[in-house]
Amino acid sequence: MEHDQFNLPSQKEDLDPQEMLRVIFDYAAKIANERTLDNVLMLMADMGREMIVSDRCTVWLLDTAKNELWSKVAHGLDEIRIPSNAGLVGYAVTYDKAVFIDNAYTNEEYKPYLLNGALRTDQQTGYRTKALMVIPFRNSQGEIMGAYQAINKLTACEQFSDKDMEYLTLAASYAGKSLESALLTSEIEETQKEIIFRMGEIGESRSQETGNHVKRVAEYSYLLALGLKMSQEDAELLKMASPMHDIGKVAIPDSVLNKPGKLTEDEFKLMQNHTVIGYNLLKNSKRHILKTAAVVAYEHHEKWNGRGYPRGISGEDIHIFGRITALADVFDALGSERVYKKAWELDRILHLFKEERGHHFDPQIVDVFFEQLPAILRVRDEYSDAASVDPDVV
Repeated sequence: MEHDQFNLPSQKEDLDPQEMLRVIFDYAAKIANERTLDNVLMLMADMGREMIVSDRCTVWLLDTAKNELWSKVAHGLDEIRIPSNAGLVGYAVTYDKAVFIDNAYTNEEYKPYLLNGALRTDQQTGYRTKALMVIPFRNSQGEIMGAYQAINKLTACEQFSDKDMEYLTLAASYAGKSLESALLTSEIEETQKEIIFRMGEIGESRSQETGNHVKRVAEYSYLLALGLKMSQEDAELLKMASPMHDIGKVAIPDSVLNKPGKLTEDEFKLMQNHTVIGYNLLKNSKRHILKTAAVVAYEHHEKWNGRGYPRGISGEDIHIFGRITALADVFDALGSERVYKKAWELDRILHLFKEERGHHFDPQIVDVFFEQLPAILRVRDEYSDAASVDPDVV
């Protein structure tokens, strides 16, 4: 039974040794197979809450760069950030000391920290904090990297015990090692995303595009993927890969890329080759993101009716990622000023899309585009080229 904001759930019993082992083994298996930081944090919080039978459990991480403690997932709350010395969790991390108290409203020893933490939060949420326990945990170098915080014991005594402290200390020791691994994985993934995005920017800058073009195409593609009811994972994958759609432009001569007039037939053939070049640059990677980017680079100029390039494939023979990026790229290209044309007005673009439904573009994606248009226009405004201009350079 879940608590509401004023009442705690009905009383429970402490786990017996067999139940405790089951909880530990169950969560250890789940955590070992999880690489996403947010999910590891949730699993850690759930494990701690079950082990000591508390109402809430939060896993805090120390952000040394910002001098803050943060939790992406806290039971009943969204991401929260506090100064690294705020509240009881701040005290525990600052002084490397595990703490548990029986009643947050009567405790005198930690009153300044409670007033600055749990009691202030209670005023804002209507929740009633009684028992509290906080235990710091460390990384493999012995540095404090965060803390477990448990709130309100759900057994009849309503107080945490020395045995609870022992169990949560065990969970905290495991949390440090698992979260360190998840943070490293997250950092590697973020680095990969940054490299991919910067490579996409390089391709666009060759043709005098701003970096915001690849940002907008990525965001448009993401919105279209979600509108098509694709999974969150696939939508995120496309968002990461789509900035690489024009990476093949790195091998196209400037005289062709930036020619202000109409391209000759030979020049156009040379320009078309950027799709093949991009594909060949990326296709042999073993990384899922780069293999996806290879498909996007190869197929984002194919057309639903088979009159695109480089292969002239049609319909669903074109990968869905290529079909989505095709529309996202054309929408942004038409709405942006380039060396060979002025930016189109929105109404003109929308009229073209209606005409090209089932010809250039997948009709289902065109329909989703119009459904998502308000969100797409917000992205266009947020990442407008005008907003990115440095006033000192103008």
